[in-house]
Amino acid sequence: MAKKLVTPLSMVVAGNGTAYVSQNFAGLLTAVPPGGKPRVVYAAKKGTEVGALSASRGKIHFATTKGRRTALWSMRPGSRPTKVADLWQHERTKNPDGDVAYGFSDLDAACAAQMPPEVPAAYTGILESHPYATAVHKRRTYVADAAGNTILSVKPNGKVKTVAVLPPVPVVVTAEAAAANGLPACTVGHTFNFESVPTDVEVGKGGWLYVTLLPGGPEDGSIGAQGRLVKVKARTGKVREVASGFAGATGVAVARNGDVYVAQLFGGQVSRIKAGSTTARPWAEVMMPAAVEWARGDVYVSAQVLSEKPKGVVLRY
Repeated sequence: MAKKLVTPLSMVVAGNGTAYVSQNFAGLLTAVPPGGKPRVVYAAKKGTEVGALSASRGKIHFATTKGRRTALWSMRPGSRPTKVADLWQHERTKNPDGDVAYGFSDLDAACAAQMPPEVPAAYTGILESHPYATAVHKRRTYVADAAGNTILSVKPNGKVKTVAVLPPVPVVVTAEAAAANGLPACTVGHTFNFESVPTDVEVGKGGWLYVTLLPGGPEDGSIGAQGRLVKVKARTGKVREVASGFAGATGVAVARNGDVYVAQLFGGQVSRIKAGSTTARPWAEVMMPAAVEWARGDVYVSAQVLSEKPKGVVLRY
């Protein structure tokens, strides 16, 4: 459908069949009409990332990130975007995960003193925002903030609310993981609580939001495949795990029949979890997939997203 894209990390298929894909690091929003050629419909100022795409009521929703400044926007095709909410202001004033404990909880002082400077033994959530994905349901835009470790909701009037602070990802340190990451031997057998990094959010049945998570840590396989799929109750913020063991869970799509598709960026595949199951099985081999969308019975995938040259593509199955 499209090729030679720069970091196409987010995508949505509008009601008319046009696929909109972000070229995140280039700051571009690109439209790919059915059977037509891709064209840039929005270009952000230099140094601004564009991503977190969704669509509703004839509008395209997306987010921008420039340094600490993050915002949610909406745009009708052919028109200029309108700023909906200042997401950084919400993070700066609320810091929703500010009281969440990350790192080790049970290291003695002597062991903690041996930790490398870049890996704090224990800490709490800092002020940081990076909206990575959005989904719209009943006029609310749900935002997966990958740096804030949260799911937010934004009303049409711009009011931002924290739906859920995503729980840490606990990983028991093995001797191999300690050696690979420069951790002292005294950490082996202890649990490190990684930050939960939400990478996509989609609306499912029964008021549940399906969310893919990365651990805020190494993705080189040294700590195992720690990507997860959870669902969040939009009304209450309750979090339930659906499946785990993904190698870089960066995208999720929910089909009309309840099947769930998960893109594994470092696993080189899209997996499918059939409705009612918690078992993910390989569905398609894809090189470096990021976003996955279900629309009109087809599955769309952005792939080759981290190539050194602009080699990102959008595929349709």
